[in-house]
Amino acid sequence: MPDISPESLLKRLKIGASPKVQETLDAIYHVCDKQVKQKLYDFSIATISRLGHQKGVPKAQSIRNKSGDKYRALIACFADNNANKVKINKKESWIDEIESPKHRLLVQMLASELASTKQKLNEIIPPDTVINVYDHNEAIDEYNKLTPVERRSLEYILSDSFKKKWYLSECDTGGLVDENNKIVFKPATIDALKKALRYL
Repeated sequence: MPDISPESLLKRLKIGASPKVQETLDAIYHVCDKQVKQKLYDFSIATISRLGHQKGVPKAQSIRNKSGDKYRALIACFADNNANKVKINKKESWIDEIESPKHRLLVQMLASELASTKQKLNEIIPPDTVINVYDHNEAIDEYNKLTPVERRSLEYILSDSFKKKWYLSECDTGGLVDENNKIVFKPATIDALKKALRYL
């Protein structure tokens, strides 16, 4: 079990810190706390920086610098305090219904990647937002774009080599099924990935 809660650590880190550092710590805390409330347990520096760049959170490189040791400590504390919740969520998800251990492990590894992509889409187009006009030439904020690594990961899922390796095939509903015709990726997964690659 973690030795200290994020709330307690925040108070300690703010002792003797400059007003600017205290404000930045508060901003990081609120972003991480929102992740917890949304059950999105991605506390990587890149993610926290991207989600909080308009709320006072420094760029990822600034957090990684020597001067960002307090910021890294707070983010790490959130990660440590919520590490066990990731496992709990997996047990409660539909992924456990997959009978093949090989495919179940594969989906578990990719689930976080899909959740991250969905979150990025929601940031660009928040839920319940009505959009009347869309300009295909409008640039997307650089913080919301997929990184080269994220893009390659999603492209790999759509590739024939990935499907052959895991004995998967695309079904009429846009999902992926195994050699026994059992669903491994839910309907519309393929469309969702293609949209993410197209617009991010």
